[in-house]
Amino acid sequence: MLTVPLLVLAGVPGNDANGSNRVGILTSNGAAVASFRRLGIGREARSLVTILAPVVVGSLTGSIAISRLTDETFETVFGLLMIPLIILSIRRPSVRTDGEQWSTAVTVLVFLLIGVYGGAVQAGVGLVLLAALTRAGFDLVTANSVKVMVNVLVTAIALPVFVIQGQVRWGPALLLAAGFTFGGSAGAHMTVRGGERWIRALTTLAALALAARLLGLY
Repeated sequence: MLTVPLLVLAGVPGNDANGSNRVGILTSNGAAVASFRRLGIGREARSLVTILAPVVVGSLTGSIAISRLTDETFETVFGLLMIPLIILSIRRPSVRTDGEQWSTAVTVLVFLLIGVYGGAVQAGVGLVLLAALTRAGFDLVTANSVKVMVNVLVTAIALPVFVIQGQVRWGPALLLAAGFTFGGSAGAHMTVRGGERWIRALTTLAALALAARLLGLY
């Protein structure tokens, strides 16, 4: 919610900002997947087919569709999307491991839609992934490992689309990737020390300001 608007304000066109942002998402989530694997957390790929297959199709569809928008249209769409995303970040979707498990058909449909959204925009997709994964039958620990795996897959499918379209600015993209890596470590330490409330409050205020800027309110 922060990095795409900041790239736009730094002079990167909307679609290029959306594409460039994916480089850091890919590296940071890739490192997380490796960490989960080293800890022995995860599932065999064949047990994830009803999750990963629709995510692949959805991500490719969403990234191709969004890359065809004009920069001005993308920035307006992204600015509008930030409002519900801010609400979701404050009131996160409930995670239930004791509810009725979704059927295969429902699981495929839900993760197809998540893939479309993730391929198109990516911002905030993690907010709904954990809730969706627990309803698809995963325990919380495994759901967290699958969540970053889905993020990697969505980004790995979408990023080449933006590269082919010439919508990645590699200078800002690599700088942002380095920031994601450092921020992941620093943010984890701040959260452990009880700083999560402050991080969430500052993020919300910044996101509101950036949404207003993208929508041309100031």
